Amino acid sequence: MIFIGIDPGKSGGIAVLDPQGTPLATTKMLETERDLWAWLQQFDDARATIELVHAMPKQGVTSTFTFGRSYGFLRGLLVALTIPFEEVRPQRWQKELGCTSKGDKNVTKQKAQQLWPELRVTHAIADALLIAEYGRRTHR
Repeated sequence: MIFIGIDPGKSGGIAVLDPQGTPLATTKMLETERDLWAWLQQFDDARATIELVHAMPKQGVTSTFTFGRSYGFLRGLLVALTIPFEEVRPQRWQKELGCTSKGDKNVTKQKAQQLWPELRVTHAIADALLIAEYGRRTHR
């Protein structure tokens, strides 16, 4: 089984780990729904973990709607591809991995770089890698 981690949102990403925790693929969030479909469709025998998100204080109505639409599409895509998934709150996966960020992406980027020193970890894929690792650790 492989493990997919999804950090939804325009600046998020998707990461795929093998059963030993080795990254198989990573990508920043792709531009179109069709691109996301094609990218995720290549993975068989997968289980996904998607970060449970909600509207943020002071976030505009339009951006909140767009974010929610994207999140719903990602959930629907996983269902359509028959990839079982769970949702996890950021506080939960960050606590499990020892990188409580309180919104500072540098904290999670540093933790991901520590776990995968061979990768060039970016802000776009750091959380996705860690979410995938959380899923791997909790579903072995």
